[in-house]
Amino acid sequence: MAAKVIFESLTEEAVCPICLDFFTDPVALECGHNFCRSCITHSWDKEGRNSCPECREEFTHRTLRVNRALVRLSEKARTLSRNGTEKGSKHHCEKHQEELKLFCETDKKLICVISAAGREHKSHSFMPVDEAVEIYKGQVKSTFKSLTSKKSDIQEMEQEQKENISEVQKDSHNLQSQVTSQFAELHQILAEKEQRILGDIREEEAAIIKTMEKNLEEIQENLNSIQEELSKLQEQIDHKDGVIFLKEEAGHKSRVIDETKTMLVVDGTLPIDKFDHTFFHNTALRETSDIINQGKPNTFSIVLFKTLLCSNM
Repeated sequence: MAAKVIFESLTEEAVCPICLDFFTDPVALECGHNFCRSCITHSWDKEGRNSCPECREEFTHRTLRVNRALVRLSEKARTLSRNGTEKGSKHHCEKHQEELKLFCETDKKLICVISAAGREHKSHSFMPVDEAVEIYKGQVKSTFKSLTSKKSDIQEMEQEQKENISEVQKDSHNLQSQVTSQFAELHQILAEKEQRILGDIREEEAAIIKTMEKNLEEIQENLNSIQEELSKLQEQIDHKDGVIFLKEEAGHKSRVIDETKTMLVVDGTLPIDKFDHTFFHNTALRETSDIINQGKPNTFSIVLFKTLLCSNM
């Protein structure tokens, strides 16, 4: 306890009144008070006058004398303070205030020598703290090594999984590109087939309409002839001179109605079955598949068109 009082008294004498820390480059003023050189010069510069911060005595000149005795005292006080701090940092038993030097393996806790001799730890297994630290650090290092190895294995698995995901994404991208390309070709082929089918329909239409229009012309010609004859007959009916009427009528060898040939309406039905949607669709797919297979199809092309054919049958 006395040593503590002496230590506190010593440290108070080695502390600068301005910074409240151990002196650094201590100097003495003319009044005898001591300060750190940097502290006192900064104080004078700040206040704009040369005065002592403790006694307030003012000086004409800045006279600073090095206090060598206080330099040595400050260094010793700083050393003692540092050692006291390091000593105080050691762990002590809360009950006996003794340093914890033993490790109780039974209770898995640090104890002091007095506690080890007590009834609480009777028959327990002890070892020095340094030895316990070495043993348990070895266990921790072993666990660390094992976990590091496991981490490495998992990192390899992570990398492999990332590569697998990347491979699937790459395959998907390639497959989508192939689908887009193949369907673009398919659209082109089907568009050409569409134009051919539409052309065939127009040819069928033109052929049927040509026959029907020819028959219509004949019907209209016959109708015109009949109309002309009707007009003549109407004139004869309206003729007022009976003698003349008889002469003209007797001159006709036959009537138009006797000369008119039999007329029929030509059937103009398009062959709808020939252009049936389902028939055309399956035929177009088969022809498309045949056209592609005439080249150098890849496996994907074959599978694609077989799938299309099967789904539409």
